[in-house]
Formats: sequence, C-alpha cells, structure tokens
Amino acid sequence: MQAIDDIAAVGYRGIQLRASAVTRWGANPAVLRQRLADRALTFAALSSGSVTIEPAGMQENMALHLRHAAFLRDAGGLYLQVVDERPQGRRPTADDFQRMGERLSEIGRRVSEFGVALGYHNHMGNLGQAPDEVARVLEAADPRYVRLELDTAHYQAAGGNPVDAIRQHADRLLFLHLKDVQQPVPGRPANAYRFVELGEGRVPLVAVLAELARIRFDGWAIVELDGVPDPARTPRDCARISKHFLESHGYTV
Repeated sequence: MQAIDDIAAVGYRGIQLRASAVTRWGANPAVLRQRLADRALTFAALSSGSVTIEPAGMQENMALHLRHAAFLRDAGGLYLQVVDERPQGRRPTADDFQRMGERLSEIGRRVSEFGVALGYHNHMGNLGQAPDEVARVLEAADPRYVRLELDTAHYQAAGGNPVDAIRQHADRLLFLHLKDVQQPVPGRPANAYRFVELGEGRVPLVAVLAELARIRFDGWAIVELDGVPDPARTPRDCARISKHFLESHGYTV
C-alpha cells in the first residue's frame, strides 16, 4: 500500500506490481482494482516471475502464470511480465533458446485467452541477457503471443545500447522499464553495476525517448528503481527525481 500511495502522491499515472500483490489481494482482486482507481492509477503490469528452462516443473510453472493472468484481468491490469532462466553451470545452447521461445509462446497463447498480453523482460543473469541473447529468444518465440518488455538499464548493463534495441525490436515492443544504471560503481569490482534514478547513470535516456518518439511508440514506459541507492533518500524522493528528469526534458508523466 505504501508504494501505491507514494506513486500516486508523486503524480505518476500507472503502476507495476510484483506477484506479492496476488498473495495480498488474490482472493478479492476487486479491492485492488478500486484502490488503484481511487488513486487514478492504471494497473499497467504484473511481474509474474520466471519461466523455467528445465523440463521438470513446467506444468506447475504454467499454472502459476495462468493464475497471475486471471488475477491481472480481474484487477483491471494490462500486461503480464515474465523473465527467463539461464542454465546453471554451463553456457546456453541453441536448444535452450529454441525451447525457451516455445515455452514463452505457449504461455503467451494461454494468457491471451484472459485478454492479457505477455511481456518478455530482458534481465541480467538470465538467458536473455546480452543483446544477441535477447534477439535469439525473441526469434524463437511466436510474435503473436510474445512481445518485448525492454528494460533500458539491464540492456545497458549487459553491454547493449537500448536505443539500438528499440530500433531493432520496434515491431515487438510492448512496454518498457525506463531505468538508469551506474556502471562502474566506485569502490566495487569493475563489472559491478547499480540501478539509480533517471539521469543519474549511463543510459542514454534522452536518445531513448527520442527513438520512442521516432517510432511513434504509444505504450507504457514504467519508471523503475529496484531499491533506494542513497540511504539518505526515501522511495518517494527517488520517484520525484526520476519524474523531474522526464519533465525537464519536456515529457509529461
């Protein structure tokens, strides 16, 4: 509830919630739907968790995402976000990308029956991490049911340029995590990174926004920050900083 109140108080128009929302409101999604409506917030997306790469547990994994899709529909939400899994102890193979694409396609097809669109989230440490890996997963997935939820900071941290990602995957872009990353991080190993407020890191956000305008993207871009990078700030402070960055560049939040 605090996150919902903070986001509304700062003046954002939408929200993405974690799967913990299902635990809290799963028995009565109408309560969440009304609370968001009272605060003029659109339920843009729900984080549904990972899609397993292992054969064991696939049925349970599918059932989980279908339960989340039903909740999302009943709570008035739009998009279901999933991430994939990287194989443990070995490098990914062509079969891994093909199998993940097929699994994402089946989940996307099934959740579409609830009127929900599936967003595939690129993520550090997962199968779809580096730009070529994200492309391989998308190539293996059915474009009718699997679209890209581009996280600009994860894409940057993985060695990519999110502007290039928007250009390359314009026809698959469902929504975004508009996010910034500090890399390297002073006092930490060279490969360390830390997510920060918009404008505080390395992501070329002005160019990202310009490219979104060029392709006439009209979907949701969720301002996201995993945690407060400066302990002297509150989550609401961080939300204001990111909102100010966007507004200072002429964008209405």
